[in-house]
Amino acid sequence: MKKVDIYTGPLCAFCDFAKALLKRKNIPFNEIYLGNDPKKMEEMLARSNGAKTVPQIFIGDYHVGGNKQLHALEQEGKLDSFLKD
Repeated sequence: MKKVDIYTGPLCAFCDFAKALLKRKNIPFNEIYLGNDPKKMEEMLARSNGAKTVPQIFIGDYHVGGNKQLHALEQEGKLDSFLKD
């Protein structure tokens, strides 16, 4: 299974929704919380081509986008295939 990274911020309901979907599907993920480390924000901006909102979600090297895009992949039945090595 490919590594999943999710950049999150404080008081972010959309971050919670995205994490809940991953947990419901038993998909392990690495949460990168931006609230404590400004360097992580720079890292997220570089990886996401400047997207500033949270969450920003990555499956391997693929930039999914945010919560809406993650749920769209699931609804389209594509999320599981993106996770395969």
